[in-house]
Amino acid sequence: MNVRQLLKLYEQGNREFTGIDLSGANLRGVMLIGVNLTGANLRGADLTRAFLLKSDLSGAQMNWTNLNYVKMSDAKLVDADLTKANINGAFMVKSKLTGAKLSGAILNGTNLRRANLWGANLCGAQLERVNLRDANLTGVNFKWANLSEARLIGARVYGSALSFVNLSYAWLKDLDLAGADLEGVNFQGARLSRANLEGASLIAANLEAAKLDWANLQGADLSGANLTQANLENANLTWAILRKAELLDANLEGAKLYGLDINDMHVSNGGGFQATNQGVGFQANNQGVGFQANNQFAYSAAV
Repeated sequence: MNVRQLLKLYEQGNREFTGIDLSGANLRGVMLIGVNLTGANLRGADLTRAFLLKSDLSGAQMNWTNLNYVKMSDAKLVDADLTKANINGAFMVKSKLTGAKLSGAILNGTNLRRANLWGANLCGAQLERVNLRDANLTGVNFKWANLSEARLIGARVYGSALSFVNLSYAWLKDLDLAGADLEGVNFQGARLSRANLEGASLIAANLEAAKLDWANLQGADLSGANLTQANLENANLTWAILRKAELLDANLEGAKLYGLDINDMHVSNGGGFQATNQGVGFQANNQGVGFQANNQFAYSAAV
């Protein structure tokens, strides 16, 4: 079936196009609202600015498909293969992408608010400025993905793979990342106020200038992490591991620092801190706070 036949049938009220082969077809700007395209072959097709609202593309083959600026709110793409697809600026609010294959896909600026991506594969995907507010990201593979400036407020990320992800300048306020493996993640400038990072692995993570005020970092492993100029005001760092971490000019006003493991931690002398191979000493930094430490643990000493 060619594009002309498809559109003619659509105008006649037909909405059933299961398994249709439209690979490489030019479907720019077409309106196919509420159609059934399950199992369709759309590999390499051009659907730029198309309208596919409430359509079902479950199991569709959409590798290398051009979906830039497509309107697909409430669409179903369950188990669809969108590997290396172009989906820039798409409107996909409340779409169902459970189990979808999106590795290497480009979704910069796409609106996926309240979308369901449970178990989707976004390994190596480009997701700059993507809107994932209130989305279900349970079990998603984000490894090596670029989520710079992404919005994930209210998202569910339980069981997601986030190692070595770029989350620089992302909006992550109140996000629950307890126990998550965040090794090597780039959080530079990220907004993590009130985030729950209890027991998380943040080994070698880049948290430079990150906003971590009121964050829960209790028991988190921050070994080798870069916290230069990070805002840790009122954060809970009880029993956190900060071995070889960088805290140059970090703001620790009001932070809970009981039982810290701070062996070889580097801090700013200019900020009122002193460090040696035997331990770290903290003195007041215009906030009336003082700390004392041996070579393994630090304990809050004054207010």
